[in-house]
Amino acid sequence: MAETSISISPQFPDHTQLPESDGTFVKNFQEHPQSLILTDSIGDVLERLNPDGQYCIGQDCGIYWRETEPPERGAEAPDWFYVPGVPPKLDGKIRRSYVLWREFLSPLIALEFASGDGSEERDRTALSIAGTTQKPGKFWVYERIMRIPYYGIYVINSGALEMYSLVNGAYEQMTPNQRGHYVIVPLGVELGLLEGNYQNQQGLWLRWWDNNGNLLLTGQEAAELERQKRQRLIEKLRSLSPEELQNLGIDPTDLT
Repeated sequence: MAETSISISPQFPDHTQLPESDGTFVKNFQEHPQSLILTDSIGDVLERLNPDGQYCIGQDCGIYWRETEPPERGAEAPDWFYVPGVPPKLDGKIRRSYVLWREFLSPLIALEFASGDGSEERDRTALSIAGTTQKPGKFWVYERIMRIPYYGIYVINSGALEMYSLVNGAYEQMTPNQRGHYVIVPLGVELGLLEGNYQNQQGLWLRWWDNNGNLLLTGQEAAELERQKRQRLIEKLRSLSPEELQNLGIDPTDLT
């Protein structure tokens, strides 16, 4: 698979020259498994939409949108985001961050897992004229600078999910469908919440469904479903007589 790179003037730093972290801690233990669920379960969809493999997924990785000092002030780090049409690596190197001034393509969707009440994720504070006195709010940056078509805020403590779509350059809050899910049209999927247990944690999880309302399974869930199907088949076969099994071409000793 061929990788692409964009030639740009060297005075603009790339992902290898910018910090990959601002030094803050992940705020809760659900963020990591939540990201894994989203990535694992939508893999087949993204491979179908991007048969050339040109896409990337970021999890708590910085998206740099302006040059500042320190550099981290010019970045936002969504808890989960997806960018179509870009290579997963750059010049054979694993991405350390996503730098808008070098790739020019914004994520299609960004999701934030709010540990507080979501006010930080809803912050519409605009960039000041001087651009140095106050860091602009996440909502404003995603809406006005990055122009991310879909933005979601999952407030973990309350179990509330807010989804916004970019309409005529401004975010409008989306209305869920009859299943309580939000339709992400370009992906052909729906996003919603489901109670369940994952990696020893019981709670509400952000999950994907297809447009028919079928849950998109993680690899572990798909394997467990297949195991259950096989077990039911074996139990059904065990209920048959040795003669019936032989007529099916099955050796009864194979079921012991």
